[in-house]
Amino acid sequence: MGNTHMPRGLHGLLLTATGIAALWCAAATSPALAASAAEPTIVMARDFMFAPLSLSVTAGSTVTWTNKDDEPHTVVSDSGLFRSAAMDTNESFSFRFDKPGTYHYACSIHPRMVGTIVVL
Repeated sequence: MGNTHMPRGLHGLLLTATGIAALWCAAATSPALAASAAEPTIVMARDFMFAPLSLSVTAGSTVTWTNKDDEPHTVVSDSGLFRSAAMDTNESFSFRFDKPGTYHYACSIHPRMVGTIVVL
């Protein structure tokens, strides 16, 4: 692969990290993992990221975001549909998704923290 040299062991580590990220992303967006309306669904804010990044739920589901960071976070819909107050550590915000669609959101304090809810 050209003249680039990588320290021994680093190549395997990068492949492992890439594989884990690909599996996590596939699992997070799999329709088989769509939550039913009867199950509460939780998104965590941790390490300045929302996890999972994308979540599929059925119409009528309530999604709860919980802050697991030591810094406050918010959950704000880009369409203005929902907006939380600043959540401190272990505080939560919930919203019920009644209509199918794709809903994007971010933390207004840390705009690089983004996520998506897909309502089926």
